[in-house]
Amino acid sequence: MDRCASPRCALAAALIAAVVAATSSSLAEATATATPPPLPVLPVPTAAQLRWQRREVIMFFHFGMNTFTDTEWGTGREPPAAFRPAALDASQWMDAACAAGASLVVLVAKHHDGFCLWPSAHTAHSVRASPWRGGRGDVVREFADAARARGLDVGIYLSPWDRHDERYGREVAYNEYYLAQLHELLTGYGSVSEIWFDGAKGKNATNMTYHFQEWFQTVRQLQSSINIFSDDGPDLRWVGDENGSAGSTCWSTINRSKITIGEAGIEKYLNTGDPRGRDWVPPECDVSIRPGWFWHRNETAKPLPELLEVYYNSVGRNCVLLLNAPPNTTGLVDAADIARLREFRAAVTAIFGTDLAAGSAARASSERGGGRFAAGNVLDGRDDTYWAPAAAEAEDGGYWIELRRPASSAARKFNVVRIQEHVAMGQRVERHEVYVDGGGAAVASGAAVGHKRLHRLGAPVAGRTVRVWLASRRGPPLLSAVGLHLDPFAAGGGTM
Repeated sequence: MDRCASPRCALAAALIAAVVAATSSSLAEATATATPPPLPVLPVPTAAQLRWQRREVIMFFHFGMNTFTDTEWGTGREPPAAFRPAALDASQWMDAACAAGASLVVLVAKHHDGFCLWPSAHTAHSVRASPWRGGRGDVVREFADAARARGLDVGIYLSPWDRHDERYGREVAYNEYYLAQLHELLTGYGSVSEIWFDGAKGKNATNMTYHFQEWFQTVRQLQSSINIFSDDGPDLRWVGDENGSAGSTCWSTINRSKITIGEAGIEKYLNTGDPRGRDWVPPECDVSIRPGWFWHRNETAKPLPELLEVYYNSVGRNCVLLLNAPPNTTGLVDAADIARLREFRAAVTAIFGTDLAAGSAARASSERGGGRFAAGNVLDGRDDTYWAPAAAEAEDGGYWIELRRPASSAARKFNVVRIQEHVAMGQRVERHEVYVDGGGAAVASGAAVGHKRLHRLGAPVAGRTVRVWLASRRGPPLLSAVGLHLDPFAAGGGTM
């Protein structure tokens, strides 16, 4: 008898065939829907640079000999006995940082006068020679401990220009001294997330060649995940001014070979970046809450409208805002300054805490693959998802994405448009325009976008559809977010 001819055998064969067919179909379907991400557009940020960019607001603390001599640039001849804060409380400084919503705090450990806020073994010009804490104090230690107790990351500023140390001007001797102090700060105080190299130096200062490359490589050896700040990075760059304002076009990319640290005439290049740049070095906008970097009795904090202007011109232009709050001669941040920082954070929350695009339906000129890169990703509030158009599609010379707001929300006015690129894959958008309800004139337009671009409209507008048109020759644009907000503090802003 032929066993394969039995009814049972035939049934089993049919079942096996059905299972194989179903499995093959499932595999084919899975293969068809697993569309890979598009290729990145180089250069791209490191993981540390991405973490830094998403902080958006960080804090600076200028405190030292200048605080007690009522100056901005000390001479280096001040006696250590002048440093005598009666009530220094670094935990109170962290109150100021938290009031501003910061997640990273940067301390000026040594300014141009050369006085060190830690008991350095390489100079007598430090807190060890002062009456504070009986000569046993360490501001850097108290600062780092207070920050970590509040869950804040630590950064350190160490001035290359030193008007006190006699080795300054002797190339090898001073560079060895500076490197020794870097070793102290980067090995004795735990993890450091950012190190600041200031290019400032007086016009009549002693000629001095800094060994920046040796410094940078030593820093990287001692703290592998740190971000290094200077005029040309290598990780973060100066924005080119000290008023907290990036260029209306601001690229995260530059060519570092075009920059000499401390050289005049580089400010405009730093302010706008370079769309053809080969190096990812995003800008940090440093500005003080007061007119001066150090505390002065006759100065007060900037008013709220000015601080919001700074926010729009820094965070809203693809930068991180580094906001300075200088402690006073008692060793505390003025209560009025903390109140202003709290008012500033409350205002930012009031503006951006409500997204008037929530609940919208999103559609686009095209979508890459299946649902992984859908237009709706711009509304999910996540940094790791994004809309990607089809690789070779560019309708009318560009791409577009459109939000259709619910009928119940269409009457709610907005005066701020937020656009964010998925910069982990590179910065791509070169031009963009925003239209409401198919109007012929754009309500907002600009060039680069980057991590975040905030457009303030001339007056609040209502509308059912909002379309963002994008041009990019560097590759299809990748957007992680599009949001609509009402700024009630703007002229004619109205209420929520």
